[in-house]
Amino acid sequence: MNLTPRDQRTVRIAVMAIGIYLVLFLGWRSWRHLEGRREAHARLLNETLRLKRELQPYENRVLLAQKLKETYHLDPQKLAKATLVAQASAAIQSTARAGGVQVGPIRESPARSSNKELTSMQLEGVGPVPAVMTLLHQLETLGFPLILDAIQLSPDAKPGMLKINLTIVILDFEQWKNEGVPHV
Repeated sequence: MNLTPRDQRTVRIAVMAIGIYLVLFLGWRSWRHLEGRREAHARLLNETLRLKRELQPYENRVLLAQKLKETYHLDPQKLAKATLVAQASAAIQSTARAGGVQVGPIRESPARSSNKELTSMQLEGVGPVPAVMTLLHQLETLGFPLILDAIQLSPDAKPGMLKINLTIVILDFEQWKNEGVPHV
């Protein structure tokens, strides 16, 4: 089958026209497909950034809670409400004795009406000034939710000795936990 030069030229033009048409048609479809994928990626990226912004305050709270737990040696999950007062009292007494403070009577009174406290304790003791100051410092690192409500210091009859009268409030973490999360 021999083609004349005119037929060959016509075939070449037709092949080029079909090729250009296919390149434009397939190129346009490929371009639309890639553009759709780019838009989907951009939407996914925006959603990721939005979620990251929403979670940022909670990450800060977690870091703050971990820092407080490490600083005060406090783990709220390990605190049993039934034995918390007895354990805290024993820890306070052993810390005082270890530091050289002689512990006197301890009186417990019911919690105030705020319902965020388990009990209030009054503790009396006598010891050297450095021992009393060390006790006051160590109370925050005992691992219990304690608040020093009142401190009364007075000199003892013996030189260099100090009388201490503390009012300590033991908090109820269950009540604090159920308070709800503030809006950020």
